[in-house]
Amino acid sequence: MNLLLLVILCFISFYTPTTAGNGSKTEERVIQTKGAHDSVLWVVQFSDLHFSVHHPDRAIDFHDLVGPALSFINPSLVLITGDLTDGKSKDLLTMKQNEDEWMEYKTVMDSVIQRSGIDKNLFFDLRGNHDNFGVPDVGGSFDFFSKLSINGQLGRTGSVNSVTLETPERKHLFVGLDTTMLTGLRGPTNLFGHPTDQLLSDLDLELSRWDSQSEKPVTKIAFGHFPLSFSAPSGSGRTLEDVFLKHSISAYLCGHLHIKFGKNLKRHHLLGNQFLPFQKLFQTNMHRSSFGSTVNCSSEVPPIQEFWEWEMGDWRWNRAMRILAIDRGHVSFVDLNFKSGAKDVIILPTFPLDSRFMLTSLSHHNYECRNVALSSYETIRSLVFSDSPMVSVMARVYDLQSGSLVLVAEAKMNKHADEASRESLYVAPWNYKAYEDASPDRYWLQIEAKDNMGRSTLSELRPFSINGHNFEFSWSWKEFLVMGCQWAALYFPLFWSALYAMFFILLLPKALLVFPKKIYTYKNFLTNKGLISGVLWILQELCRVHTLWFSWVGYLFYLILFPWFMGYIFTEAKRKGYMTFRGWVIETSDRKGQHEYVGFPDIMVVVLPHLLFVVLPAILVTSALTAERAIYREHMLESSGKKKDDIDLNSRRCNRRTRKLLFVVCLVICMKHFMNCRTLTKAYDMNPVLHFLGYGVSIPLLLAYAIGKTRSA
Repeated sequence: MNLLLLVILCFISFYTPTTAGNGSKTEERVIQTKGAHDSVLWVVQFSDLHFSVHHPDRAIDFHDLVGPALSFINPSLVLITGDLTDGKSKDLLTMKQNEDEWMEYKTVMDSVIQRSGIDKNLFFDLRGNHDNFGVPDVGGSFDFFSKLSINGQLGRTGSVNSVTLETPERKHLFVGLDTTMLTGLRGPTNLFGHPTDQLLSDLDLELSRWDSQSEKPVTKIAFGHFPLSFSAPSGSGRTLEDVFLKHSISAYLCGHLHIKFGKNLKRHHLLGNQFLPFQKLFQTNMHRSSFGSTVNCSSEVPPIQEFWEWEMGDWRWNRAMRILAIDRGHVSFVDLNFKSGAKDVIILPTFPLDSRFMLTSLSHHNYECRNVALSSYETIRSLVFSDSPMVSVMARVYDLQSGSLVLVAEAKMNKHADEASRESLYVAPWNYKAYEDASPDRYWLQIEAKDNMGRSTLSELRPFSINGHNFEFSWSWKEFLVMGCQWAALYFPLFWSALYAMFFILLLPKALLVFPKKIYTYKNFLTNKGLISGVLWILQELCRVHTLWFSWVGYLFYLILFPWFMGYIFTEAKRKGYMTFRGWVIETSDRKGQHEYVGFPDIMVVVLPHLLFVVLPAILVTSALTAERAIYREHMLESSGKKKDDIDLNSRRCNRRTRKLLFVVCLVICMKHFMNCRTLTKAYDMNPVLHFLGYGVSIPLLLAYAIGKTRSA
């Protein structure tokens, strides 16, 4: 009887399902991880696999390369952060679920798990936006993720799932979150994460799980698919960043963006009242400056609230894999790619920390205030994974003060003495105080590992700072656009700014023409030659073509007040919806009601390009056409010497080169608009005649009318 009770208690401590506020199950699992008192643990992350029936090499490479790699890395967890399948047609225009891709994903993952020798329960996969294309209901017939993913097979049905890895000295809480749309649209208007208030409450609960229950310190890691720059706020305005800062997690791991936007898709988040309002919309630098020359070590000072967001590369094109290690609470990682084949040796230094990606405020505070045991500073530590036995591992420290790297220290690293450390941790004693320096990039660390086959592998040179100073470096412009801009918050300001600008272009010249009788003409422009008078003359020429001017004003009001187009937005083409600038309006599954504004702000990928690259250029080019006609009229008057009423309208011997150029611009705009319409037609199975409403034909008709109207003087 006592034995039976012991077994039951062990089971409960290992797996305890709890119910979230929305009735969905969240998982609390505690796994005892092998290791000594000062052990290091590590996990592996993949993202954006995009298994596709049109690109079988992605699944083949994953099958051939990942299983053997995991077998010698032997991670405590394997995280796959979304976009498991591609869900795209061969021409990339139709985006919906494909069951064959999901069957391939299940088959490959089953084989990888078997070859790796890792328990299936240690694998966590998440839904990405591609896995949600055209899925009207979670658990419905087209929700293949719930049936064929690892999480689905293991019954992890909640939007928030957690697991705790426990070592003798520390707990490590990993919380995964699914923020995809509850009503999954087809692409391209399915691009953002959509955390609900309920999900944020569940996430808050999971991240606080050990706050009052554990005497051990807790390291918290969150993982999801969407970067925070592509995550919308909840209905009440709360954000994932708010929750992460509240709990001061160490890192948020995500995917979604792919390496094509850059290799430095990382972002440091810091809670501070010193930031200006616009800094909530933009973060111009990867780092947030967070501390000065002095540190307040008083226990009454509230803890620093900060975390790192680390987007990783994609498997789709770059065969990327990440290993993330936690060493006594210090988090570090290495990003690898398998484009050139399998890796024989992988090196991940865990201490000293890379000064580019350390939690700078916390590291600086801990060092200055001696909040951590000094013993954690006394050794250089590194993980070395290999499919062959190691012969030697060397740590080298370089000094960059002179402008070139100078070797200042070299030490042999020995395998950690305790066999329970899983034989991957190497350590070397050093005098850490010799490397205290205010410069975050003076000292650099490199590890060299040699195996019994004579192969030598060098780690990446990494700057480090014992003091906790961060080495700041800037994003490229592409990295800034995708990581530094809060697109959900920017959508409406950009939309209304574009609309107001176009109304200003149309209404101001008309108001000057009607009310103050301030008339600008070509002759006035030739006399004054001012920039403002020239612009107003060009815009007033458009006002004089009344039908064209009223048509443009009416079209802008149409874009605000009426649906843009209709289409089939789910995998099964049975339920149509229509799109406005606020989102999609679709029928509920029982056809008794409507879901409004689904896909906000995702629809910005359709709305903003149309306004900025089609409508605005079209208004400007029609204004230019009317101005060119005015110039032509004056030229004809001067050359003929006749009165205006006597102009021979059939005389067109004047070479109108500007008009020809403007005609080419009109063709380019029409081609751009045609390509947009073609994309939408394929994406939403639209009838070009019936479903485009005013969106499809208005621009070509207005341009054609402008060309015809300005043909003669």
